[in-house]
Amino acid sequence: MKTHKIHERDNVAVCLDGELRGHKIALRDIKAGEDIIKYGYPIGHALVDIKEGEHIHTHNIKTNLGDNLEYTYEPKRTPVPKANDKRTFDGYVREDGSVGIRNEIWIVNTVGCINKTSELLARRANEKFAGRVDGIYNFVHPFGCSQLGDDHQTTQKILKGLVNHPNAAGVLVLGLGCENNNIPEFQKVLGETNPKRVKFMSAQEYDDEIEQGLKLIGELVEYAEGFKRQPCDLSKLVVGLKCGGSDGFSGLTANPLVGSFSDLLISHGGSTILTEVPEMFGAETILMNRAENEEVFGKTVELINNFKDYFRRHNQVVYENPSPGNKKGGITTLEDKSLGCVQKGGTADVVDVIQIGEHVKKQGLNLLTGPGNDIVAVTNLTASGCHLILFTTGRGTPVGAPVPTVKIATNSDLAKRKPHWIDFNAGTIIEGEELRDKLFEYVLSVASGERTNNEKNGYREISIFKDGVVL
Repeated sequence: MKTHKIHERDNVAVCLDGELRGHKIALRDIKAGEDIIKYGYPIGHALVDIKEGEHIHTHNIKTNLGDNLEYTYEPKRTPVPKANDKRTFDGYVREDGSVGIRNEIWIVNTVGCINKTSELLARRANEKFAGRVDGIYNFVHPFGCSQLGDDHQTTQKILKGLVNHPNAAGVLVLGLGCENNNIPEFQKVLGETNPKRVKFMSAQEYDDEIEQGLKLIGELVEYAEGFKRQPCDLSKLVVGLKCGGSDGFSGLTANPLVGSFSDLLISHGGSTILTEVPEMFGAETILMNRAENEEVFGKTVELINNFKDYFRRHNQVVYENPSPGNKKGGITTLEDKSLGCVQKGGTADVVDVIQIGEHVKKQGLNLLTGPGNDIVAVTNLTASGCHLILFTTGRGTPVGAPVPTVKIATNSDLAKRKPHWIDFNAGTIIEGEELRDKLFEYVLSVASGERTNNEKNGYREISIFKDGVVL
């Protein structure tokens, strides 16, 4: 059986083949109560004495995680050097100076009651205006009415982020008319918009809402046709970092690969966003000590502790993770999952912590609040302005964001079985292949127009985070 030891301090290795593929075995005898070390950090402690060569998993290890902790800023920064070469991608420069990588029309619903109307409009509009833009898309959700307080505001922030996304050359904001998030109220949140780019329609106000909707979309298509691809500096590119359906190879192949990509993009002045806060638990000090200053450190501590408080408000333990699929793939504790997850952030300084719906204000690696749930997380990343998302997976998933979602397989078997899901295979890293530059060039091709599988298959979804009461 072939195994791989990740860090010199580890007392476990990962099996690369056989029945325990992706799982851990002990490299030496481990006493009950002793920490299990992987990635150079504890991933829990032994429940019983474990012999050298024995399988280590949920039956004999327990998490070390608990309640809020006191943290001290102990900087361990290795700033990413600036790249010597100048790279560009072919994007669409908008009137406000932002850059998109797609020239699409988006229908953004103010309320779930209008979902089927928006679906019909998108279908009819794609037939009527075929080939004139990169596509006309709607994104259904159940909210926008009967919500209170923070949930109502979160819905508005997410929808505002979608309306302002530069991949959408034009946006139809589609309302019903009687909802809490009615168009006049939503316009207060949006602020001033470009009337050529953003159109508004309340369906209750028109005898034939489909006819009126198609008229407005036609105006948006005509406006969008004025944009053409042109070379854009990489400093304009924002890439989201996400994992889902992770396995024991995620922390060996795809996640470190995405981390090296993140560092390379940042060296060219670009930005990346790392989210999934519960999957930072157990690895949070790595990110805290990479904060570029005390202020960002404090915001990172607040990010972690606020999410732990959210768990406790609902009487949930902070370590109720990984998922059944994660465990089947070899991930045992949340620390095990988190230490693999945060590798997507590479080694760059953490320059800022942003909230749901906020766009990047500082170029570099940003942390974004929100859960690890796949559809919620890709929605949050999209609403924060990510042009595309790098999504690593070991188990496989077809889910896609409103923006291009690059699926990166952690193992070659998945890439071979699911070529209609997977865009890039990181599994060959196990055999020693170096893939950073190959992934970098692929991402630039996607930013310049190459379509990902989620785009080809029409896998585009949103899910809005909620915490409280629905009336």
